[in-house]
Amino acid sequence: MLYYLFEFLDTEYQLPGAGVFQYITFRASTAVLLSLLISTIFGKKIINILKRQQVGETVRDLGLQGQVEKAGTPTMGGLIIIISTLIPVLLFAKLDNIYVIMLLITTIWMGFIGFIDDYIKVFKKDKKGLSGKFKVLGQVTLGLFIGAVVYFHPNVTVKQKLEASQGMVETDDSNEPTIDYTPEIKSLTTTIPFVKNNEFDYQSLVNWMGDGVANYAWLIFIPIVIFIITAVSNGANLTDGIDGLAAGTSTIIVLALAIFAWVSGNIIFSNYLNIMFIPRLGEVVIFIAAFIGGLIGFLWYNTYPAQVFMGDTGSLTIGGIIAVLAIVVRKELLIPLLCGIFFAESLSVVLQVSWFKYTRKKYGEGRRIFLMSPLHHHYQKLGYHESKIVTRFWIVGIFLAILTIITLKLR
Repeated sequence: MLYYLFEFLDTEYQLPGAGVFQYITFRASTAVLLSLLISTIFGKKIINILKRQQVGETVRDLGLQGQVEKAGTPTMGGLIIIISTLIPVLLFAKLDNIYVIMLLITTIWMGFIGFIDDYIKVFKKDKKGLSGKFKVLGQVTLGLFIGAVVYFHPNVTVKQKLEASQGMVETDDSNEPTIDYTPEIKSLTTTIPFVKNNEFDYQSLVNWMGDGVANYAWLIFIPIVIFIITAVSNGANLTDGIDGLAAGTSTIIVLALAIFAWVSGNIIFSNYLNIMFIPRLGEVVIFIAAFIGGLIGFLWYNTYPAQVFMGDTGSLTIGGIIAVLAIVVRKELLIPLLCGIFFAESLSVVLQVSWFKYTRKKYGEGRRIFLMSPLHHHYQKLGYHESKIVTRFWIVGIFLAILTIITLKLR
């Protein structure tokens, strides 16, 4: 909203300083600062409200150190992240940008699903919360929406460099850089890591069927988007098991995605790095900046010993946002690497359950691979303090994020 106000003041009245709102870097910096202030200052007020409403976490006794003491700690703290993200975005971003619209809808939709789940757990005293099939239905619905928008919306486009201009940047009479790109085109091109000429078009999955079949590539693309959103949001949900783990890990992931969004949405950097240029993507940096501020501000209260838990209100929202960000910056195939912590947590549960069922059927007694799943509980059972587990998971997350960023040139 403020963007449009200052744009009007700059064009109509030439108000000194109003033009600074045209710069993404300024608006992103302002967004992260405002988000931090909202999450740290008003976050405490939200926690006190949750305490007064007796929105406390119900903890099952699983024999984990320090677990019982957490009973009664306010949950639904994901509201802090959501509020501190939405307000700066509404103030500083271009609200007609299709990528910003997708992310706003993702935040509200996944936050709504998570809120219902937490509400049922807390106020209806049902530990199971929202039925799993309804959670999946919500994730599938979001996936259908995001996949359809990316495929059909005319403003979701890419520009590809002409072969004759590879690596060339010229200047026109105004000394502005000009690069020879194709016109904006609809494309399902994405990035394959560590591969030369690392672009992959989803349409190639159906081209072999014959002429004209490429027009139906959405039949493959949209289910892939649904799977990605469902997998990442559930991965984030499983990771939210000990103080600071999900929020800290997500901050690292989102910082890496911010770099991808910045360079892919900037014609100079995308030319230098020889990656696809995605028009209008730079505006996503405003959203990411606000999101990072919300996550860091939430960590102020969520690090050990936590004063608040994010609940499914936060974890499902975080996972959904990360998945959509990866899709719009065309880096969804990097998710197993970038979101390696989420992947390991999810995989540990799948392996544990599968092996238990298999051995119970074969030997009559279920056996386990891990002492407990998800993975972070395995280390708790080994006697590691949860703050040490979180810190080491963060370190692994930083390593994976750096490795992911390296893929910009290492191919």
